[in-house]
Amino acid sequence: MSCSKIDPALHQAKKPEWIKVRLPSNPVFFSTKGLISDLKLHTVCESAQCPNRWECWSQGTATFMIAGERCTRACGFCAVDTAKPLALEEDEPQRVAEAIRRLNLKHVVITAVARDDLADGGAEHFARTIEAVRAVDPAMIIEVLVPDFNGKEGPLQTVINARPHVFNHNLETVERLTPLVRSRAKYRLSLDFLKRAKQLDPEVVTKSGIMLGLGETENELFQAMDDLREADVQILTLGQYLRPTPQHLPVVEYIRPETFDLYGEIARNKGFEYVASGPLVRSSYHAADYNPVKPRA
Repeated sequence: MSCSKIDPALHQAKKPEWIKVRLPSNPVFFSTKGLISDLKLHTVCESAQCPNRWECWSQGTATFMIAGERCTRACGFCAVDTAKPLALEEDEPQRVAEAIRRLNLKHVVITAVARDDLADGGAEHFARTIEAVRAVDPAMIIEVLVPDFNGKEGPLQTVINARPHVFNHNLETVERLTPLVRSRAKYRLSLDFLKRAKQLDPEVVTKSGIMLGLGETENELFQAMDDLREADVQILTLGQYLRPTPQHLPVVEYIRPETFDLYGEIARNKGFEYVASGPLVRSSYHAADYNPVKPRA
């Protein structure tokens, strides 16, 4: 892997043949798209320009993004709009629950933009959404992918008290690159955040993800894995960073599929209970395929 410092002026690495996205070809994709539009919901699939949205929507699944589509942060990798957020929509939790009911999901992933404008960072909105989903189906496996809430204990406790099955917070990159890649976020704060979530609820499954190809070295990646294990993180996802627009950070390197396989094996040997590693892997991609938890009482 390249160890050079990222410079936004660098030329974009040439996209290799193994980065391929299948376009929609079945009616389920369009019915899923229509349902999301009908209920006026946002998904990270669209807002973050996920390369897997064609596949996931064609299978009738989506990752719901609550608290609006305007983020208070401007991360160098993310396609979500940075703008002054609008007020929270009080009925959004119920609309998410209705979408899940119509899609007949058994495992749902709920994420959100960073809401630094709110005192609790949107934590209570997360909790209300979890409760609304559980009311629709008490057996639903609920996974949340949360921002760091600026490291505040109260908002973290609010989400944990709602008892999601999987608590995901992405480390995104290695320590050296964090100031460049993640707006306002701090590497050590994220690790502590994940560790505290597990301490608050030992039954919750903790999860995190790292993007590759931003200029990290192998040793830095392996250290990040060790740091996540030290924080008692159980599930790890490794995927290729893809530049959403020319205004975002360039791809320094495209990691080969066989290298992703190697990194996945190394991570498993470090003690992660499950690892998903591949060029198009994202934190919520096929989440239900490797969920080790059972419905909570």
